[in-house]
Amino acid sequence: MEILLQQIINGLVLGSMYALVALGYTMVYGIINLINFAHGEVLMVGALTSWAIITTAQESLPGIPGWLLLLLATLISCVVASALNFVIEKVAYRPLRNSPKLAPLITAIGMSILLQTLAMIIFKPNYKPYPTLLPPKPIQFGGAVITTTQIMILGVTVLSLAILMYLVNYTRLGRAMRATAENPRVAALMGVKPDTVISATFIIGAVLATIAGVMYASNYGTVQHTMGFLPGLKAFTAAVFGGIGNLAGAVVGGVLLGLIESIGSGYLGALTGGVLGSHYSDIFAFIVLIVILTLRPSGLLGERVADRA
Repeated sequence: MEILLQQIINGLVLGSMYALVALGYTMVYGIINLINFAHGEVLMVGALTSWAIITTAQESLPGIPGWLLLLLATLISCVVASALNFVIEKVAYRPLRNSPKLAPLITAIGMSILLQTLAMIIFKPNYKPYPTLLPPKPIQFGGAVITTTQIMILGVTVLSLAILMYLVNYTRLGRAMRATAENPRVAALMGVKPDTVISATFIIGAVLATIAGVMYASNYGTVQHTMGFLPGLKAFTAAVFGGIGNLAGAVVGGVLLGLIESIGSGYLGALTGGVLGSHYSDIFAFIVLIVILTLRPSGLLGERVADRA
């Protein structure tokens, strides 16, 4: 039971990060029917930016509290990643908005490779240790162990999701986003500016991805220019799992995928007689993707994309 509880805690932490990134995928897809495959690289840029800020500040301001430094680094990284995602949408996606769907898809993949290459040039290709800024002493919980960083991840995820749901459901911007997703032409006639709403959606997605990237780096302790690829791919799987275009589905899909991956990796060795170890845990995300696309292509909670015919 202790092992199961530990894997559940690990799965909730992992699933929380997947959920934040999956929300970026599903928001963009719900409004402009585009899969932004460069979204994982926005996570990477946010994490690397926070690493650069933290390491620089530790050298110049050695007495600053760890939690304050992490907060400041996250806020600045959110601004940097938001500006990057704004430029990506304006330069790479907006000119292709009315093109065949294959064109923006290829552009998104190209943008992903471009961002990885630029990050490799700027930050160098080697793995970098991410500083531990919160108390490292683990906390015992029912026979399992949870760290301060993991508690922070769960708390920040819940807070971020609550703010996003309030923003989408109860604010003027949220109404404009829902109207643009339903029919951008009619929304424009009613005074909504679709281009502004789409840019805001990319900015919100960048903020969520950056928060996930900083949490990912804090939990695993390293950053590198390719670190966004696999979490981005798994978050896309989570978005499809829950129902692409469905915000609640992205959250449910992310958490469930994290639990499946964590629990599965904990028992994979026993189930396969030692043939496969826990380092094969990545296969679970893609098994889930294959099964969902085969049995229920619309996802667990159903796909939400407006019929614009």
